[in-house]
Amino acid sequence: MFKSKLFAVPTLALGAMLLGAGPAMAHSEHGGATDGAATSTSSESWSFQANLDPLNNSGTVGDVLIEGQGNQATVYMTVDGAAETFMDGPFPHAQHIHFGAQGTCPGPEADVDGDGAINVEEGAPFYGGIGTSLTTEGDTSPDSGLAVERFPGGSSYTYERSLEIPDDVLASIVDGTGVVVVHGVDPAVLTEEAANKQSELDESLPNAATLPAACGTLTASQMDGMPEGGADTGVSGGSQGASVAMAAGGGALALGAIGAGAFFMRQRTVES
Repeated sequence: MFKSKLFAVPTLALGAMLLGAGPAMAHSEHGGATDGAATSTSSESWSFQANLDPLNNSGTVGDVLIEGQGNQATVYMTVDGAAETFMDGPFPHAQHIHFGAQGTCPGPEADVDGDGAINVEEGAPFYGGIGTSLTTEGDTSPDSGLAVERFPGGSSYTYERSLEIPDDVLASIVDGTGVVVVHGVDPAVLTEEAANKQSELDESLPNAATLPAACGTLTASQMDGMPEGGADTGVSGGSQGASVAMAAGGGALALGAIGAGAFFMRQRTVES
């Protein structure tokens, strides 16, 4: 069963495999740090944003804003049209800042095995390896790349978390090669061949669990001010998103708590 297999996989090992699927990256001694002391004494403020567009016919869209000062940053996201449920629970969506490669989202040409879907190994040369895991609580390093119990889930959710961006990941964002990727695709939208495969990262996982669903390159934001926010970490999105938030201990956030009037997020229509 998809759900039981997904939650049974050791997350540290799977996170390491997901990182290893990309090209070799140079990491600073602080790479993949958790919330804690800054890796830089810089006090320079910065702001980057991305529009998340669908991959693998997922219908998943979203927007990302990252506001920072030095290595300390707050990440704001909205995601819609994502895979909603499997069996009796929300579909978990691993999400990360990828870095160190071309800084682009893969196109159809990336599907080298011809199964109609772009998997992690095929996408990694474009968007790179995991630099920061956008979990709802705890560790944010690549080791948490698929810590499914600490990622949002369901078809729609909002996310807000203050965390530390390692030096090498921040450098990649600044030079235009930082990419946000959301994973997890409804098997129903895949080709039969892709839907029936197991993940290339671990054959105990279904392919749909790790396929990239939405992707966007971070670019310098033109926003004048920081969105108003409530808690430093959490997700919301109806009963599915709230269930994951409660399970992760992060608490649910309402979209209004982010300060919709100040937020740059644009309205989007999700294709059915």
